[in-house]
Amino acid sequence: MLPKKLPIFYSAMLLTGVNLLLRFAGTSFQVYLSGRIGAAGIGLLQLVMSVGNLSMVAGMGGIRTATMYLTAEELGRNSAKNVFWVLSTCFVYSILFSGAVSAGLFYFAPRIAESWIGDSRTASALRLYAAFLPVTCLCGVMIGYFTAANRIGTLAAVEVAEQFCSMALTLAILTLWSGNDPARACMAVILGSSLGGCLTLLCLMVLRLREHAPRGVPIPVRSRLLRAAVPLALADDLKSGINTVENLMVPKRLALNPKVGSPLAAFGLVSGMVFPVMMFPAAILFGLTELLIPELARCNAAGSKARIDYLVRKSLHVALIYGITFCGLLILLSDTLCLTLYGRADAARYLRWYSPLVPMLYCDAITDAMTKGLGQQKICVRYNILTSFLDVVFLYILLPRYGMEGYFASFLVTHVLNFGLSLNRLMKITGIRIPVRVPACSAVAMLFAVWTVSHLRGAAARSAAYLLVLGSLLFLLGVLKRRDVIWVKGLLRKKDPTAR
Repeated sequence: MLPKKLPIFYSAMLLTGVNLLLRFAGTSFQVYLSGRIGAAGIGLLQLVMSVGNLSMVAGMGGIRTATMYLTAEELGRNSAKNVFWVLSTCFVYSILFSGAVSAGLFYFAPRIAESWIGDSRTASALRLYAAFLPVTCLCGVMIGYFTAANRIGTLAAVEVAEQFCSMALTLAILTLWSGNDPARACMAVILGSSLGGCLTLLCLMVLRLREHAPRGVPIPVRSRLLRAAVPLALADDLKSGINTVENLMVPKRLALNPKVGSPLAAFGLVSGMVFPVMMFPAAILFGLTELLIPELARCNAAGSKARIDYLVRKSLHVALIYGITFCGLLILLSDTLCLTLYGRADAARYLRWYSPLVPMLYCDAITDAMTKGLGQQKICVRYNILTSFLDVVFLYILLPRYGMEGYFASFLVTHVLNFGLSLNRLMKITGIRIPVRVPACSAVAMLFAVWTVSHLRGAAARSAAYLLVLGSLLFLLGVLKRRDVIWVKGLLRKKDPTAR
C-alpha cells in the first residue's frame, strides 16, 4: 500500500526547499573548489565532468524520465499493482545500458584523457567514474519511481542525506589526499559523489521493499518502455554529446584567439563560476519541473484537458515572473556577488552578459518538463539536432575570431531558437495562446526598475527598491492581478489550489 500523497503544490514546495538547499550547498562547494584549485583547475574539472556526464546520460538511456512516465500512467489508471513489472523492466534496461557504457568508458579512458581532455592524468578519474556508473543509473530508476508515486518527502530526505554525505567525503579526500592537484581533485569529487549515490540506491531500494506493494499478473512493458525511453535517450545523448564536444572544443578554439591569455581559465570562469550563480535561483523552479512530468502524464492519461491547460498557463506565468525578478537582481548585484564569492571582477562582467537570458532559460526549463509530460519526447529529438548542430558550427567559427564574445553569441542564438520551437510545440498540442503583451510588459517593467534603482548604493538598498518598483509596475501593467494574490493566499491553506 502506497503512502498518502501530498497535493502537487505542497510536493513542489518540499522539492523547492530541498533543491534550494542542495543548490546552495553545491554552489558553496564550487566556490570552495575555485579558491583551492583556481580557474584553470575548475576548467579542467568541467572537462572531466563533461565526459562523465556524457557517459551518465548514455548509460541512463532515458530511463529516469521513462520510469517516471510509465509509473505515472499506471497510477493514473489506478493500476498500482502493475508498477512492479514497470520497475522490473526498467531495471533490466538500465543494467544493460549502463553496463555497456561503463565498460566502454573504462577501456577507452586513457585515450579519452589524452585526446579529448588533453591531460593524461585524468584517466584515473574517468575510470573511477566508469566503475560507479551502473549505480548512478539505477538511482535514476528509483528516483523516477518515487517522483511519479509522489513520495516526495522520502525522496527529499534521501537526496539531502546523499548530498551532505558526498560533500563530507569529498572534503575529507581533498584535505587528506588531493591537496591542490587538479587531477586528484577530480578523483575526489567523483569518488565522493559516487559513494553518496551508493547510499541513495541502498536507501531507496529498502524503502521500496518495505512498501509491500501488490504484484499483479505480468503485463507487457518492454515496447512501452522502448517507445518512451529511446526518443529520450536519443535526445539526451545528442544534447549531452554536443555539450561535451562544445566543452572540449572551447578551450582549443579559444587558444587560437590572441586576446585570450588562458583559454582553460576563461572557460572555467564562465562555466564553473558564472553559470552556477546565474542558475542558482532556478532551484526554486526545479521542484515544479520534477513534478510536472508525472502530473501531466497522469492528466493526459485521464483526459483532464482543463487541468492540463491550467497547469501549463500557471506554470509559464510563474516561471516568467520569477525569471524577470531574478534577471534584474543579478544585473544589479553582479559585482557584489562575484567579488564576494570569487574575488574576481571579470566574473561580474560575464554575469551581466548572461543575466538578461535568465527569464528565457527558466521558462525553457518549465516548457521542457511540460512537453515531456505530455508525451512529446520524439519532437524534442528534432529540436536538439538542429540547435546542437548550429551551436557546434557557431562555436567553431566564432571562438577563434571573437573569443568569449563568440561563445555568448552562440549561446544566445541557439537557446532562443530551442526555446521558441519548444514553446510553439507546447502551445500547439495544448491549444493555448500566450499573449505577447505579458512578456513584453514584464521586460519593460524589469528594465525600468533596474534603471531606476541602479544609482543606489548598497546591495540591500538596491534589492529592496528594485523589488518594490518592479512589483508596482507589474501590477500597474496588469501582469500581476488581484487573483494572483488570492491564488498565493490559497497556497497557504490546506486545500490544494492547483486541483481542478
